[in-house]
Amino acid sequence: MTGGTFLGLPSARPEELSPGSADVAIVGIPHGVPYPVPGRTAGCAAAPAAIRSRSQRLARFADHHDFDLDGPMLVGTPPLRIVDAGDVDGDPDDGAGNATRATAAVGAILDARAIPIVLGGDNSVPIPVLRAYASREPIWVLQVDAHLDFRDEVAGVREGYSSAMRRATEMEHVERVVQVGLRGVGSARSADVADARAAGNLLVTARELRERGVASLLEKLPRAASVFIALDCDALDPAVMPAVSGASPGGLDYEQTADLLGGIASRCRLAGAAFTEFVPDMDLNEISALVVVRLVMRVLAGIDRAR
Repeated sequence: MTGGTFLGLPSARPEELSPGSADVAIVGIPHGVPYPVPGRTAGCAAAPAAIRSRSQRLARFADHHDFDLDGPMLVGTPPLRIVDAGDVDGDPDDGAGNATRATAAVGAILDARAIPIVLGGDNSVPIPVLRAYASREPIWVLQVDAHLDFRDEVAGVREGYSSAMRRATEMEHVERVVQVGLRGVGSARSADVADARAAGNLLVTARELRERGVASLLEKLPRAASVFIALDCDALDPAVMPAVSGASPGGLDYEQTADLLGGIASRCRLAGAAFTEFVPDMDLNEISALVVVRLVMRVLAGIDRAR
C-alpha cells in the first residue's frame, strides 16, 4: 500500500477478508458523488492518505499509556484484530461508479463480520456506505455535523454532500437518524429542517450538547441499538479542526467529540463509522489530521473495551 497503512497495521483488501479474519477494517473512500462545481470539497480526496501518514508517527506508541483512557490505547489480550483495507478505487468524474464500488467494498467487510471504519472523502460518501447495510439488521445513524445535509438535490445531484441524511432517512434499514452538533448557516432551508423533524430525526444543536452534556445524549440511544457514526469534521470547532471546507464559529471541542464517539462504541453496538470533509491542503501543522487519527483511535478503543 502506497504511503503505509493506518498505525502500521497489516493490510488486507476487502475482498480478501473472510468471516472471523478481522474485527475491524479501516478503508479509505476518497471519491464520492461530486457536484458540477465541487469547490474546496474536491480536496477531501487526499484525506485518507494524509490521515494514514499522520497516524504512522503514533504507531510506536500504540501500547503506551493513553491518559485519555487511563490505560493502553488497546487491550493487549486478546488483541483487537484490525486491518487496513486500502482505498476504494475512484474517479472524481464518476460519481455513480464511485458509489457502486464503495457499497461493494463496505459490503465485503460486513460479509466478513468486521466493523468498517471509513476514511473519506466528502460527505456524500456515507450514502453508498449506508446502502451496504441493506438486508442486514436495522441501524441507527448518528450524524455529527455542523450542517443538516437534508437537501433533496443540489444542481440536479441527489446524492451529493448536502443530501446525505435525507437519503439515509429514506433507507428502510435505517431505524432512526440522530443529528448532533448543528450550528450556524449551511445549505438547509427551513423546509428541510421541518422535513428532517417530520421524518423522526432527533436534532441536537452544538449549544444544546454543550449545555446538556454528552452523557444526556448517550442516554437517548438504546443500548441494544446498532449505531453507525457519520462524522463530518466541520462539526468540531475550527480552533480544533481548521482544515474543513465549511468552517463555522463554535462547535464541538475535542473532548466532547471523543467522549461521544467512544461512548457510542462502548455503550451500543457500533455498526461502523465514517470520517469525512477533512481537506489536507488547508491543514495547519497537520493538527486536523492528528485530530482525526486520535478520534479513530478513540473509536477503536471503545470497540476494544466493549468486547
